[in-house]
Amino acid sequence: MVNRYGCIQTIGESLNYLIKEMDIVFNQSDSKQKTCSTVQAYLDVLGMRVVSKDFERPWGGFFVIDETQAQEFATQFFPGIQTDQLKISGKLSPKILMVQPDTRLSWQYHHRRAEIWRLIAGEAGVITSETDAEGELKKLRVGEIIKLDCGQRHRLVGLGGWGMIAEIWQHTDAAFPSDENDIVRVQDDFGR
Repeated sequence: MVNRYGCIQTIGESLNYLIKEMDIVFNQSDSKQKTCSTVQAYLDVLGMRVVSKDFERPWGGFFVIDETQAQEFATQFFPGIQTDQLKISGKLSPKILMVQPDTRLSWQYHHRRAEIWRLIAGEAGVITSETDAEGELKKLRVGEIIKLDCGQRHRLVGLGGWGMIAEIWQHTDAAFPSDENDIVRVQDDFGR
């Protein structure tokens, strides 16, 4: 098989190239179930092992990826960044966040983790601040990376369509890693 650059490739190489170049397109009207299925299929093709998922969140949902695949996840979604550059305490937790159109996650921060995000597909924005006062909405471009320090206030915002965000939790204490309870909500549209 000849690729777009005129080089001969094996079928395996071609499949790997197609996976890396695969575009995921979401429609604003796609249900959570359809969106979840689309992303699950994409992660399966990439060989990412989903250890848990939660699509019962009012803003969308998430997929938790096996922590032993942190380097593979970083290679796929954060090109050029090695996990040793991300480690604060030695533990990393990769996730895929899905934010549905016209919704906002809580205005929040964390005590035991920093985070790095990259918009993979769709549309999303982010608001950040060092204080409880919200800053301005910044619309993300596909491929854009955002780094959030431990304690930094932040909010992911769904815009006109679904947004797919690769996220890595950078735990600050390996002996007491962060979890879903390590969220201080300053404001929440859903009253949580």
